[in-house]
Amino acid sequence: MLALLLAGCAESTPDLSAGKALYAQHCAACHGAKLEGQPNWRSKLPHGRMPAPPHDDSGHTWHHPDEVLIGITKRGLVPPYAPSGYESDMPAFAGTLSDEEIRAVLAYIASHWSAEVRKLRAEMTQHQPRR
Repeated sequence: MLALLLAGCAESTPDLSAGKALYAQHCAACHGAKLEGQPNWRSKLPHGRMPAPPHDDSGHTWHHPDEVLIGITKRGLVPPYAPSGYESDMPAFAGTLSDEEIRAVLAYIASHWSAEVRKLRAEMTQHQPRR
C-alpha cells in the first residue's frame, strides 16, 4: 500500500508517526480522531456544504488515486477535484503542509484501511488515468 503512495516519487517512505501527529493537528477536528468523519456525512449541512467524510473503510477516500488525494489536500475541493463553484469547508494545506507531510498524513490514513479495502483500492486505481 505504501508503494502506491510513493508511486512516481523518489522520496523516502512516509513517516507514519509524523502522519499521525499531523493528522491529529490538522485533520481530526473535522474528519474525526478515529477517521470516522462527521455525523451524517452524506447529507448537506444547514449552510449547504457537505460534512467532512470519514477516512476509514466506510468513506470514499480510498476510492481516489493518490494524485487526487494529494491535490485535494494541497488545494482544497476546487477544480479539477470538484465542480466549478463547489463550496466546501475543506481548506487548502499547500502553505501549511509540505508534500512530504501530506504524504505522511495520507500514509497514516491508508495504514488504517482493512486488507480488503487495500486490495479493492489497488484494483480500482491500477487502471485510473493520472491527473
